[in-house]
Amino acid sequence: MITAAFERGRNRTRLSSALDAPFPFSKFAIVLPSAAMKLVSWNVNSIRARLERVLAWLDREKPDVLCMQELKVEEQDFPALAFRGVGYEIAHACQRTYNGVAIASRTPITDVKYGLDDGVEDSQARLVAGTVNGVRILSAYIPNGQDLASDKYVYKLAWLARLRRYLDTHASPSQPLILCGDFNVAPEERDVYEPRYWERQTLFHVDSRVALEQVRAFGLTDTFRLHHSESGAYSWWDYRMQGFQRNEGLRIDHIFATESMALRCTSTSIDQDERREEGKKEKPSDHAPVLAVFKD
Repeated sequence: MITAAFERGRNRTRLSSALDAPFPFSKFAIVLPSAAMKLVSWNVNSIRARLERVLAWLDREKPDVLCMQELKVEEQDFPALAFRGVGYEIAHACQRTYNGVAIASRTPITDVKYGLDDGVEDSQARLVAGTVNGVRILSAYIPNGQDLASDKYVYKLAWLARLRRYLDTHASPSQPLILCGDFNVAPEERDVYEPRYWERQTLFHVDSRVALEQVRAFGLTDTFRLHHSESGAYSWWDYRMQGFQRNEGLRIDHIFATESMALRCTSTSIDQDERREEGKKEKPSDHAPVLAVFKD
């Protein structure tokens, strides 16, 4: 069983200090890539079930890069030709029924890597990395955790710790880098519709938030909060109990960026219209696409 190195008794203090600490922009040298970029992260919740919606959205929004999570498809069944047919290169790591991540780009993807590369035996397809126009891009699908008393929650916390070690080993805060995906963690109370309930759940428990902040302490900025301070801006809503219609959601899908990319980020948004079911032929994902635009 994987063991997470977290001390529950001190987590609340550690979370507070992590959130209060300013982002250390001045610490790192800046290396600027050359091209503007519109990047999107989207948990599609089964690419086969959502393919037509995804392709229509690509045609309408024309992002430069689309990072996807929860593909729920085996490698041989991933619709790579459909993406290439609309002008996107694709790098994907797939797994039957569960998980799966991908990067789709209108320009070449180089130096593609899969997984956390830390020697831990782990067959779950949760991370793909590649370089697009000089920017290192990571598409990640962090474990949900299921229940606070389950081994799956221990695995979630351990996976986030492994992700931080991956960044320390394979990346630098001084490089242009974007880490995005479904993190299954809402960082703050303003990211949750009912904090008192959700703080007893895996998506907003203090241990989860501490683990996420330790990843961000690598030198990553939450790009959404560069442009939005309001509460009630969510990226996921439960299919049940009219969660979307009541706006009872959580912001658990994020685009994090190193200093050089955060300084270039001109706008961010969540396309909640894509989550709507009314007037749509195919059922939507329970997640909305999250977007960030970076100037050249």
